[in-house]
This record gives sequence, C-alpha cells and structure tokens, in this order.
Amino acid sequence: MEIYCTRPGCQSPVNSIPDIDENISLEETEQKYCAACGMPLILDRRFLPVRPLSRGAFGATFQGAILRSPVKRQCVVKRLQPPTHLNSSQLEGVMRAFRREADVLDRLRDRHPQIPALYAYCEMHVVVAGQNTASEDVSCELTPQQPVQEFFYLVQEFVDGEDLRQEIAQRGRFSEAEVVDVLRQILPVLQFIHDNGTIHRDIKPDNIVRDRAGDKLFLIDFGAVKQVVAGVSAQSSIVFGTQGYAPPEQVSGEPVYPSTDLYALAVTCITLLSGLQPTELFDSYRNEWNWHSRVQVSPGLVDAIDRMLLPAPSQRFQSATEVLEALKTSSKPPAVVVMPPVPPAATPPPTQQPPPTQQPPAPGVATPPGRLQPRQKGAFSLWEILVGAAFTGFEGGLLAIALTSLLPNPGLSVGLLGTIVGGLIYAQYRRTIEQTQMLFIGGGTLALMVFFPALRATAAAIYPGSPLTGVLFAGWLAALCAIAGTAVFRLIYKLLSNIL
Repeated sequence: MEIYCTRPGCQSPVNSIPDIDENISLEETEQKYCAACGMPLILDRRFLPVRPLSRGAFGATFQGAILRSPVKRQCVVKRLQPPTHLNSSQLEGVMRAFRREADVLDRLRDRHPQIPALYAYCEMHVVVAGQNTASEDVSCELTPQQPVQEFFYLVQEFVDGEDLRQEIAQRGRFSEAEVVDVLRQILPVLQFIHDNGTIHRDIKPDNIVRDRAGDKLFLIDFGAVKQVVAGVSAQSSIVFGTQGYAPPEQVSGEPVYPSTDLYALAVTCITLLSGLQPTELFDSYRNEWNWHSRVQVSPGLVDAIDRMLLPAPSQRFQSATEVLEALKTSSKPPAVVVMPPVPPAATPPPTQQPPPTQQPPAPGVATPPGRLQPRQKGAFSLWEILVGAAFTGFEGGLLAIALTSLLPNPGLSVGLLGTIVGGLIYAQYRRTIEQTQMLFIGGGTLALMVFFPALRATAAAIYPGSPLTGVLFAGWLAALCAIAGTAVFRLIYKLLSNIL
C-alpha cells in the first residue's frame, strides 16, 4: 500500500508500505515513517493519507484510508499550514480558526446529512529534519536543544464526488432549474448552521460537492467558520473567505451575519448561471453587479438574487428560510379567477354602420420571451461618496462667493445657493453627474470667476491682497468641511445600524 507523506516540501512523499493491510487491527499497527524525511505517516494511529487532493492558503487536504475498516472506508485529511509571513498574533488567529473548525464540526457531528462528519482532530510534534528519524507526539522526550515542528490535522468523512467548480469546468454553465436546485439544497444547510450560532464565511462553488451516488449536495470546508456571540461576531486581524465571493462587511473585517453567507451563495449562483468569474461580473467603477445581461432567468429568481447581493447586510434577506419562501412564492402560478356567466342582454336591432376607415398598424416592439428586468443602480462606494462631497462643497463655496457678489439681498443669495446645491446633490444621486462631469463643472465655475471679476468681489474680504486666492481658499475649505461632515455622518450611521 502507498502512503503519502504530509510534511510540506518532502522531496519524495510517496511511500510504499507492503505490510500494511487496511483491515489490520490497531494493536498490531506500528508507526511507519517517510523514507525521504522521516515524517510519521500514520495519523492518530489509524488514518493513512493516500494522495493529495488540494492545496490552499492555509493548508492542504489529502484523501486517506482508515485502519480497522472492513469496507476500506475513506476519509479526508486536512493539514494546517499557515503562510510563513504571518506575525505571531495572526498565526494565533489561524490556529484559533482551525481549532474552531474542529469544535464546530464536532458539535454538528451526525446532525445534518449534508455536512461531512468529523472523525478526529489530532496534533503531531515532530523533531525537525537534519536527522532521518522523527517522533510522533514526543514532547515529553525532547530536550530543549531539539527543535520541534507542530502539525495539526482534521480528519473528516470523504464525499466521493465533484464540486460545482469542477462541474462547470467540464460541462459549462448551469440552467436556471439547476441553480434553483442548488439553492433549495444548500439554503436548508445554511439555516441549520446559522441556527447553531455559526457563520460559514466561505461559500463558493469549490465548497459545494455533489456525490456520485445520487444528487445530494454537501457543504464542506468549515475552515473560515465563525461562531456568533450575541448576534454578531468579533473582528479579526485576518480576513477569511474568498475574494469576489465575500461581501463588503467581511472584506473590511467588520462583523458578519447570516446574510453574509447568503451574499456569497448569490455570487455562487450568478457564476454558475453565467460561467464567468465574480471579477468578470462586478463593475468596480460603479460598485455594482452587472450580471443581468449575461443570463436569461425568471424575474422571481432575479429579484431573489439581487436582494441577496445588496451591499448592506440589513438590506438582504435575514435568513435562508426567507430566501426559500421568496423562491416558493415566485414559482407559484398566478391564480385563475373563474367568473360566473353573465346572461346576455337584449340585442337591439342592427343598424347600418359605415365601413371603418383602415388605419395602418402602429409599429410595435416585440418583447422576447424571458425578458430581463431593468438593471438596478448599485450603491455608492465610499470613494464615490467622498468625491461627491468634495465636489458639492467646492462648488457650493464658489457659488456662495459669486451669488453674494452679484445679489445685494442675502436671503435671495442663500435661497438660490440652497436650490443649486440641492440640485447638484440630486443629480449625483441619480448618477446624472459622474466624476468626469464634476471636473468640468467645477473647472468651468472656477474659470468664470477668473475671467469675470464681478463674480469674486466678496472674496476680497477673505484675502484682500488677492481675491482669486480667496476664491480658491473658500472652495477648498468648503470641500474639506463637506468631506469631514460626510465621513462623520457615515460613521454615526454605521454605528447606529449595527446597534439597531
């Protein structure tokens, strides 16, 4: 039998051990060591890594066999291997997450048929190479001069199948019916783990596996899992999850919620429907998802996915059950109302009518089946908000000087200024004015004040020696005040939204 060495960087990890039989008893099994590096090969005295499966940022997984298993049961061995560039606090955070995964899987053990069971969590202490021998869990025998490597493993139930990323790579994009089936299978799993105080934090096609025996989907890889305390989770110095699938609150290290997983599941759905990566579907300039034009699905599914993709957690569905109810409602056929027959009225005698004048048919626009819903405008990014505040403040400062210079009545000046500034804010809200137009408008206003001295008369009170300098000073000061006010308002709003 061949056993695979799990030490990172082993030059010859495949070891042929002919005297090991999968049915051998535990008492008769002696530890075996890698011929190349001396690493112990048998984990927890009964798990045998056979071949590598995948490698990620924080470790690797191996397919394994279990000793004392008459049916040659298989397992998955997951080894923790944090990146070397992490500092001590970050490394401790990774270790906590790994132990948390073991704790969560142990609590969920055998409680849901679509979550692989945890078989074991084990640690191995191995003398650093330099000698061709190693010791398993020998911390009591080591002298202070002997450097030791620590290895941490999770052993789970093996799901014989393919993940959704492999499926879409082999056969292309999913149909609407197939994506709805994914939602109907995975949403109850998410509701189950959320009810048990857990957020998965890494929903993506790679972590949804379809077994070969049937059509059941399994949710795997709880390595980024977060346990929830008092409704929200604490912040961490390391952001877990996968770029493109993680929502804004997770990327910025803020508290996560059940709707965090729903956002990632929605991204998974649009990647399955379109066959494209999240980076190809997200418009970073407008800070919105641009997926409607890439697929043709029913309006009910569009509405559900769009709500799951909203940037603020409070705007999304608050539970997986709510999504299931929305899908159920949208799939119901409209009710047909049968009206009772109306008795016919007495028919008047026919009268001679002139022949109708023939009118040419009006041109019409054919509506194709499965017409997509109009694309919603995305929420403003923080950069767009601050740029808009700076533009409004700068323009407002220039207009204040111009209006007070031209109009003798202060009340009229203030009224016009408020109207114009309000119009600018509304135009930005409607995206009628974008960042390019802001530059032209601001530059044009400044140019008018440069070429028409009457527009900057009151600026002499700000800077008597150079009214133009006073104009620039007033504009930039107003812009900075607008940015500061907007930032403070946004901070207060986020604090209140988290509390309420």
